[in-house]
Amino acid sequence: MAATQKKAIIILGPTAVGKTAIAIAVAEALHTEIVSADSRQCYQGMPIGTAQPSAEERAMVEHHFIAEYPVTTHLTAADYETIALDHLANIFYAHNTAVVCGGTGLYINALCNGLDEMPEVDRDVEAAINEQYRAEGLAWLQAAVSREDPEFYAAGEQQNPARLLRALIFKRSTGESITAYRSGNKKQRDFTIIKIGLELPRDLLYACINQRVEQMMNNGLLEEVKALLPYRHLKNLQTVGYSELFEHLDGKMSLQQAVDKIKQHTRNYAKRQMTWFRKDAEIKWFNAGERNVAAKIIDFINN
Repeated sequence: MAATQKKAIIILGPTAVGKTAIAIAVAEALHTEIVSADSRQCYQGMPIGTAQPSAEERAMVEHHFIAEYPVTTHLTAADYETIALDHLANIFYAHNTAVVCGGTGLYINALCNGLDEMPEVDRDVEAAINEQYRAEGLAWLQAAVSREDPEFYAAGEQQNPARLLRALIFKRSTGESITAYRSGNKKQRDFTIIKIGLELPRDLLYACINQRVEQMMNNGLLEEVKALLPYRHLKNLQTVGYSELFEHLDGKMSLQQAVDKIKQHTRNYAKRQMTWFRKDAEIKWFNAGERNVAAKIIDFINN
């Protein structure tokens, strides 16, 4: 089979929609392997809070970019582009298809479309901005970006702290707007990309999120967070499920309040994910709760 006939099946969607189980079923049917597209599952020591595939699931299908890096490693979307392409190249030596599974929109975009070359940011600037954001919150971040990079702010994403942080860090590091480095040129890949989106009705998705958080707590998330306390300053741990429990351990809220905050923030994150993915007209959407959804995805891929 020619290189251009190789297929990367991107299975994406919001957190807790059921991507892992469906991706495994699809990969098993295609006799292939899975590359994660999750910006946190790649780190060691975070299996519960990032909902990494279990040992049993990883025994069913070979997974890549899962628990491969120490939590002290700082990976970017540009790093992911290189790493994921390398994993796919290796898979394509033995298979005609590969499955990519995850919900980090920026990583999926980097893999499918490539990223523009950009100058390095100042790590001291990055640390200072992240610290101020933790202290003063989203309203401060929005005001800072609106004032210092109005061009980026006007383009949207005002409710996305990760994008706002990236824009402000870039502006203060380089003196230029990050928008100046966006060429919009899509890189050509030597394989076909098929994007499969998984969705659920909002009330059902939110119920799944709440149930997953409770299960994480039952599985030992608090103990996992305690073990990571020495690394709490790292960007990799300034994420939902960890930030709230760090605040609980600081005495700022009760355990139940922290759990409720995790549920709320996870629901907010799922909403932002869907807002991102809905902008992509290339995605074919499937109801994750439908019977035989994996078989229907396979039929779509083959036709």
